[in-house]
Amino acid sequence: MEVLLLPFFLIIVFLLAKSLKVLNEYERGVIFFLGKYTGVRGPGLIILIPIFETMTRTVLRTVTMDIPSQKIITKDNVSIDIAAVAYYHIIDPMKAVVAIEDIYKAVNQISQTTVRNVVGQFSLDQLLSQTVDINAQIKNVIDQHTEPWGAQVTAVEIKDIALPENMQRAMAKEAEAEREKRAKIIAADGEFQAAIKLGEAADIISSHPVALQLRTLQTMAEISVEKNSTIIFPAQFMGTVQEAFKMIKEDASKK
Repeated sequence: MEVLLLPFFLIIVFLLAKSLKVLNEYERGVIFFLGKYTGVRGPGLIILIPIFETMTRTVLRTVTMDIPSQKIITKDNVSIDIAAVAYYHIIDPMKAVVAIEDIYKAVNQISQTTVRNVVGQFSLDQLLSQTVDINAQIKNVIDQHTEPWGAQVTAVEIKDIALPENMQRAMAKEAEAEREKRAKIIAADGEFQAAIKLGEAADIISSHPVALQLRTLQTMAEISVEKNSTIIFPAQFMGTVQEAFKMIKEDASKK
């Protein structure tokens, strides 16, 4: 009798083991009764009706998905290799199981196509300077496609842009020329400002003739600091000195 009951006991244990499922906090179970969708359960302990009910697990955690590097021609006909990364998570487990066969593969394929289409609408300069806006546009386009599948794209980031060597050399020359242009503009601006100051100084000196000679004396004093220096006195210097002494005597006599 016990020998006859043993197979039945083993069958009951097997069915009971098949009917008990444990789902983690980040998991949900999509339940089908005889192939028909009946609901979503979890997390925790799930009890299924043996044979009649089946369950498909879905993960709600954010998935980090690499978008493989691919060759893209920009709007200004520059061929580049671009790689990106996308982040998405499932918000509707039922759609992720019923509406699409492989949610990861589907998001990956639509992401590659969208990156190629969106980036091709921009020039290379726009791609390098407006990366944030382009990332947002790619994310919005992908999200529109994945919403019917129960997935939401949270972010898309372009992580690598590989340029051809000839384009790298051209950009390096362009950057060098830009720096040289800025240097010349700064030097010319300095010369312009110096010319203005010299003109103002000339106006002041012209109204005070003695000031020119005082400046001459100052220059000679600076020259005399060096050893073995030859000092040349302008011919008009002595006359100007005499005039200066004369002016000083006149001022003293008036006092």
